[in-house]
Amino acid sequence: MNKLSVAIATRNEEENIARCLNSVKDIADEIIAVDEHSTDKTREIAEGLGAKVYQEPHHDIFHITKQKALDLATGDWILQLDADEVVTSELAKEIKNVVSSNKTPRGWLYGLPRGGDSKKLRLFMKHQKLIEQRDGKIGKDSDEIVGYFIARKNMFLGKPLIHAGVYPDGVIRLVKKGKAKFPQKSVHEQIELDGKVGWLTNDLEHNDSPTLKKYFIRLNRYTDLHAQELKSKKVGLNLKSFVYYVFLKPFAVFLDLYLRHKGFLDGVNGFFWSLFSSWHYPIAYFKYLIS
Repeated sequence: MNKLSVAIATRNEEENIARCLNSVKDIADEIIAVDEHSTDKTREIAEGLGAKVYQEPHHDIFHITKQKALDLATGDWILQLDADEVVTSELAKEIKNVVSSNKTPRGWLYGLPRGGDSKKLRLFMKHQKLIEQRDGKIGKDSDEIVGYFIARKNMFLGKPLIHAGVYPDGVIRLVKKGKAKFPQKSVHEQIELDGKVGWLTNDLEHNDSPTLKKYFIRLNRYTDLHAQELKSKKVGLNLKSFVYYVFLKPFAVFLDLYLRHKGFLDGVNGFFWSLFSSWHYPIAYFKYLIS
């Protein structure tokens, strides 16, 4: 029978790691955690829950550490998770079915059984098309599915965001051993697959912003990286660039998320998510200006 490894990269995740690992302990044959020398109790908690913990220096591009975790995993299939994610019981059953099958799932249409939810399929395929417009084609033409997108239900200030361009927030997380790797160039990059990509039907719960403090910590980190990208691209330090990043881009992003993607349907949370998302661009640009 095929074996499943869970691979996770961590750094100071004592608030999240137990919840994450407990959600997969019944389906994982091994749990690999690569820890960037956490100064809290992340390592002790992970080891207490049966994880094999390895130490790794901190990298600004966290995907370098994620790749280390993939390389150390020995299972036939690898479920790559972030510490603030939770595998629901429905998703766990679906993953177990995929891993336990020795047949290439040709009867599945991007992870959906024949006669499945066509509305969800259309939503997933639209999302994948948008990702491919940004990042290029995902996977390769093949009869073999070697990786699966999983839709994430993002929790923002205690409530799930369903609109504002957030859902399905597909991420490739379940992959065949030796068929996937991180390019390790950007924080938002997708895993590269040596084969076809599919979709699973059930959601992964993502608890990345339970409080405003957590949200702004992440915003600070991501805008640091974006500022570095602006510097490497040698974006002009002129009035045109200033107006674009400080006024035009954030205004367009807010309108896109709040109106076009119906963020208003998520109430106050949808408004603040759209607003804070638009702030990303001027913050990154100002960091670039003073760097």
